[in-house]
Amino acid sequence: MTVTLEVRDGVGTILLDRPPMNALDVAIQDRLRELAEEATQREDVRTVILYGGEKVFAAGADIKEMQAMDHTAMVLRSKGLQDAFTAVARIPKPVVAAVTGYALGGGCELALCADFRIAGDNARLGQPEILLGLIPGAGGTQRLARLIGPSRAKDLIFTGRMVKAEEALTLGLVDRVVPAAEVYEQAHAWAAKLAKGPALALRAAKESVDAGLETDLDTGLTIERNWFSGLFATEDRERGMRSFVEEGPGKATFR
Repeated sequence: MTVTLEVRDGVGTILLDRPPMNALDVAIQDRLRELAEEATQREDVRTVILYGGEKVFAAGADIKEMQAMDHTAMVLRSKGLQDAFTAVARIPKPVVAAVTGYALGGGCELALCADFRIAGDNARLGQPEILLGLIPGAGGTQRLARLIGPSRAKDLIFTGRMVKAEEALTLGLVDRVVPAAEVYEQAHAWAAKLAKGPALALRAAKESVDAGLETDLDTGLTIERNWFSGLFATEDRERGMRSFVEEGPGKATFR
């Protein structure tokens, strides 16, 4: 398999393994969708890491495969492409991208589907589709602009330039830069800590933020209010509040 899901201690790692550059062909795209849906359903997966290995996250789409497609073929394929990435973005659990080496085009778009991005100091990110006479087609024009703002997104998309890890951090494209050898370790530490948290409350937090960003403030507040009040029906809320009162903050054990 070129993409696998490995689970340890509540952390599911979606691992890309298509040497040398993890080019995202149609088979990988479809497999990503399948594994995102599997991670969503599995109760033993509490958090998710997106990882391409020690050398490269994903250098983009399979250009040779795309070159053979005409307009009709891409009309038929483009929704499947977006659906694969959307399935990753909609995993209702915390997701962290562990980015080493190149994360370009579809690779950058995949990282954008995560809630948090940890990059190695060797990382290079960008949306170079304009250099092919194209635009990003797996969510880049939408998720990138929402993450770093429209003018910064347009600069990267219009020019197709790559940014190094430190500039990506300044832009807000990644959230933490660490030595390349520590990327997966730090991503796993982030994910493992959240894997011990209240699963339904984490889902509520993620869906409230994500859904709220897509709508007006009043509707967003309604989404938040419904989730907030609904969590009062959960055992985790009872355990969390009881532990706070009896032991102080941060000591609750959740199921």
